[in-house]
Amino acid sequence: MKDPPDHPSSSSNHLKQPLPSQPQPLSRYESQKRRDWNTFIQYLKSQNPPLMMSQFDYTHVLSFLRYLDQFGKTKVHHQACVFFGQPDPPGPCTCPLKQAWGSLDALIGRLRAAYEEHGGGSPDTNPFANGSIRVHLREVRESQAKARGIPYRKKKRRRKTINDVVVVKKDVANSSSTHNQSST
Repeated sequence: MKDPPDHPSSSSNHLKQPLPSQPQPLSRYESQKRRDWNTFIQYLKSQNPPLMMSQFDYTHVLSFLRYLDQFGKTKVHHQACVFFGQPDPPGPCTCPLKQAWGSLDALIGRLRAAYEEHGGGSPDTNPFANGSIRVHLREVRESQAKARGIPYRKKKRRRKTINDVVVVKKDVANSSSTHNQSST
């Protein structure tokens, strides 16, 4: 007995109905970028007078970064603090909590991309890419490193050279010829 055409298990009915397309969930980066952008726009709207996207510049970006410090979780010791320069202080102090440099750097990268996606114009006019923002981030990085007593060193990548590959091939060739000679 054949299933009626309106029955869900009918093969002819099953093949002809397209599944409703559902949007793919955003990646972690994309959802974070959207959340950061919305937070920045809310910050602009909270200014007195409120600012529109077309009205802000790098000075507003700098004030936003300073505003975010109140939500930070990284202890940054003052120079007068007895724990200044110690990576793992033995006790509590009254120094402020601030946003970590790495968090601010990543935030600026996401906001720079979001600005361009939201019709902000060319990368040359992007307030998040302004030189003053880079200087501020560098100063934050250096001050936090000094306060913790940890010098910041840029990680150097070891680049593979053609010689590295050649040496490996020679070693493989020598080991196989040696193996062939020993087995004879």
